[in-house]
Amino acid sequence: MTSRKRPPLPLDGAVLERLALRYVERFATTRAKLAAYLARKIRERGWAGDRPADPEGVAERMAVLGYVDDRLFAELKARAMGRRGLGARRVEEALRHAGVGSEDAAPASEAAREGQAESALAFARRKRIGPFALEEADHPQREKQLAAMLRAGHPLDLARRITRMAPGDDVETLVSGWD
Repeated sequence: MTSRKRPPLPLDGAVLERLALRYVERFATTRAKLAAYLARKIRERGWAGDRPADPEGVAERMAVLGYVDDRLFAELKARAMGRRGLGARRVEEALRHAGVGSEDAAPASEAAREGQAESALAFARRKRIGPFALEEADHPQREKQLAAMLRAGHPLDLARRITRMAPGDDVETLVSGWD
């Protein structure tokens, strides 16, 4: 005997609110990501509410209640990406992709730009580039390292300076001279 799964019941306002609460308790998110999640659930399950579905309104209510904070999300995301060695350009793109508005993203973007030398060095350390390499890179390898740093969102001139450094060079001069 085969058991068939019943299709889920269509959503209404109360169920949509519960879905939103469950989502924000499990994930750090933005208003835009929450609204997109709720819209997807409405498409998948249908709508049976009295009034038209309003995923943006639910997301806005979650923000008013303090469950969703785009500015805090931006700051935390920027710090985490900076620790991983990703540059300001990548941070800004990730925030844009997450739906963080420019007003909420501005402080995080500024902080990422201020710490870009440290972030670039963290990336170089993780990938063993420049002063963190075990041996001097030849030209093709240095070009690949430069490309990796650019993809990670670091400025070209900073990436060049790091990739041209010899293994064991003092990185403090780079950090102090960059700002």
